[in-house]
Amino acid sequence: MITMRFNVLTIFPEMFSAFLKEGITGRAVKSGLLDVRVLNLRDYARGAHKTTDDRPYGGGNGMVMMPGPISRAMDSLERRAEKSLVILLSPQGERFNQKLAWELSSLNEIILICGRYEGVDERVRLLFVEKEISVGDYVLSGGELPAMIIMDAVCRLLPGALGGERSSLEDSFEGSLLEYPHYTRPRVFEGLEVPEILLSGDHASIRSWRRKEALRRTFERRPDLLEKADLGKDDLIFLEGLRAGGPGSLESFTAA
Repeated sequence: MITMRFNVLTIFPEMFSAFLKEGITGRAVKSGLLDVRVLNLRDYARGAHKTTDDRPYGGGNGMVMMPGPISRAMDSLERRAEKSLVILLSPQGERFNQKLAWELSSLNEIILICGRYEGVDERVRLLFVEKEISVGDYVLSGGELPAMIIMDAVCRLLPGALGGERSSLEDSFEGSLLEYPHYTRPRVFEGLEVPEILLSGDHASIRSWRRKEALRRTFERRPDLLEKADLGKDDLIFLEGLRAGGPGSLESFTAA
């Protein structure tokens, strides 16, 4: 079994404790599929106060993470020779998406540097960082939550991490489509019934229904994704109906 390793550099290692014990990630760690090492940057800081940040040269608000503790933490790692990557979690980085998650899942080792305050000293980026990643256009207090997002998204794609072998392939954003709606018991809840087709036992019809629902949901909520989706002839006909409000629209489809 090939184990993927994550090394996380942070000043708040406790934030990862519950995350690495629960859910899919926790099971992957327990099974040995995933190896996560969380390094406390304060252990690599010098001085009585174990300081990891300082005022920026040139003045300005906030503090900047010092390069020394990060450099010493990096030096302590025994990096695998092949297929490893150093990532800085940064709002200036490449936007994280499912395609990038698949790319990262092919690696053997990923090192995640979690910034804080106003960011890290620029020399960290120049000396160590091979890729910068952002999880979205909003402000967070640090890189710890983005690091967990990346680990969770990548872990799901590792062979054996999920119960069903096709589970990750049917998630939202796979194939650039949002996922179809799901139903479970009871059959009727608050007057709302499970679509009859899901109870029919006709697997071909169920697959067709789910495909159309995924297309419809993507069309309504994230039409930008359709430009990158792998669409067949039937998909295009259905989408054309949605655009026209005729055959293929929600009303005509549910009535069929």
